[in-house]
Parts: sequence; C-alpha cells; structure tokens
Amino acid sequence: MVDEIVLPRADWQLRADRHRARIETLIEPYTQAHRRGEKHPVIDFLFTYYSARPGQVTKWHPGFGVALSRAHRYGGLRGYHVTDDGTARVTDEHLASRLHLVRWILAMEQATARRTPRLSCFGLHEWAMVYRTDAKRHRIPLRLGGAGTDAVVEAHPIRCTHFDAFRFFTADAEPLNATALTRADAIENEQPGCLHATMDLYRYCLKLTPLVGGDLLADCFELALTARVLDMRASPYDLTDYGYQAVPIETADGRAQYVREQTAIARRGAELREALVTTCEDLLVAAGSTPDLP
Repeated sequence: MVDEIVLPRADWQLRADRHRARIETLIEPYTQAHRRGEKHPVIDFLFTYYSARPGQVTKWHPGFGVALSRAHRYGGLRGYHVTDDGTARVTDEHLASRLHLVRWILAMEQATARRTPRLSCFGLHEWAMVYRTDAKRHRIPLRLGGAGTDAVVEAHPIRCTHFDAFRFFTADAEPLNATALTRADAIENEQPGCLHATMDLYRYCLKLTPLVGGDLLADCFELALTARVLDMRASPYDLTDYGYQAVPIETADGRAQYVREQTAIARRGAELREALVTTCEDLLVAAGSTPDLP
C-alpha cells in the first residue's frame, strides 16, 4: 500500500497506553461497581446495550492504512495480518468484507447530519418506558413515584425520533409519540439533537473496529457517556445514591437545563459525526468503491 504509514513501537505503544488510561478513567465507577458484584445503572448501558466488553473499548487500534512495527500482540485479532517481522496491519480483505456496513453507516450519518437538531424531547422516552407499568427497567426508585411519573408523561408531548428508544415504550405510551417509528424508516427519522443518535456514533465505531482508529472511538465513547449521563439524570429514576443530580424535566427550569446540555452534546456530536463520515468516505476510496448504497 503506497500511502501506508508505519508507526514505530515506541510511538504506537504510547498511544495505546494513553488510550487505555483515558477509557479506564471514564469507566472507573462502572469498574468499582462490578468489583463489588453490582451493576451500574448509567455506565452498564454502554456495554450491555451495545454488546461490548470493556476490553474492546480500552484496546487501541491504529485504523486502516496505518501499520504497527514490532506488534506481534495484534496477531490473531480479527481483521489483522502480522508479518514475520511483527508488522501488523488491518487487511484489504477485512475492509472488503465490511463495505456494506461502511456504506450503511455513511448513509445514516449523512442523513442525520443534514437535519436540524430537535431539542424539545426533554428525555421523555425514559418516562414512556415506565408509563402505567410496575415493570421498571432499573431497580431504582422513581423520583415522583408511579402516579407522578404517569402524570408527567400525560402533561407533555412525546417527540421521540429514535426507534431503538421507542421500541421500549410501554403499550400505553406508544400511541402518545408524535410519530409511530419503525426499524425500516429509522434513517428517515434520525436527527442530530437526539442523545441516542449521538450515542450511536460510539456504536458505529465499535462495529467498524479495527478499521476506525482508537482516537475516534475514544472521543465517541466519551461523548456517549456524557449523553448517557444526561439521559439518566433527566429520567424518572432517583440516582442520588450514585452521585447524579437530577435534571427535573417536569419543571420549566429543568427543561431549560436539559436543552442547554442537550445542545452542547449535539454540537460536539456534529463534529464527531463529520469525522466518522470522513472516515467512511476514506475507507470507500481505499477500497476503490463509492459512497452510494448498493
């Protein structure tokens, strides 16, 4: 590969160590909880829902087109070929096998980026998931109790645009959403103000690993964690015992606070979305393909 970059061991090892330390710091409350045999109601989501292990996130990858010298430890990892002298690189064959996914992610993120952020959902999807039911998603008390939670849902319009949140609505809450969402039309409804659309940037980096470099994965993971924290602080659950202060979206001040924090997350998400779009476009060019969906 003519344009391939080869990183010496000292260089890539430093990057890998910094990456691991960064992620381990971010997930320290999760790690401590699991050492005690407990679940963490906020951070667990980034691993359980996205079907990832912490080791997948703490492992640094250079990304396609960057080789590592003296990197025998990458031997056996999916997508890699390691030569006898220890030079490790992600293979052309692995890229070719993932082209459909690259095109799909590119189409999704380009469509999302073109839309104006909607900043009036107030995180009510979490409330809709416990509307008129005793089956909570977390073993944590509701701040306002069952009746109080139901009253908030009934007093505010629900404008969820993310199917993977909508699909967990209770049967009574589904008809209250402004749009009846389906998996098939997800790409037509996704918009950049949605916290879950921002968290999905991390999901897509995971799916494209090791084609995507570790820096982009770490940036998207950190923003996903920020979005998840806001998601749960604005939820009906009482997370005081975990050190999280509620964003009381049942009040005007709480809704205004939510919009401020949501706006900041959406702005950072736009930057990372652009970086992911560029990465996907570069991967298609490297494979001699086009960004058009098949």
